[in-house]
Amino acid sequence: MANTRSALKRVRKTERETLRNKALKSRVRTFRRRLNAAIESGDAKSAQQAFNDLTSAADKAGRSRVIHPNAASRLKSIYTRRLAALG
Repeated sequence: MANTRSALKRVRKTERETLRNKALKSRVRTFRRRLNAAIESGDAKSAQQAFNDLTSAADKAGRSRVIHPNAASRLKSIYTRRLAALG
């Protein structure tokens, strides 16, 4: 266990940051699942809404370095192509 005050503070900060990072990652995964479900069902309108949500969540996660920014771009590219194929 940490002994100094600064080390104790660092532990508290790390716990808060870990929770925030987990929430952001979970949000991206949730929107990916919703988008996949919308694409599978063939509903273009709900797929477009889910894509907008995913894009926003991925950009936020990439900007805060929770996921790599290139990974966020790759997600957007993959689902842009899947949406275009949907029509």
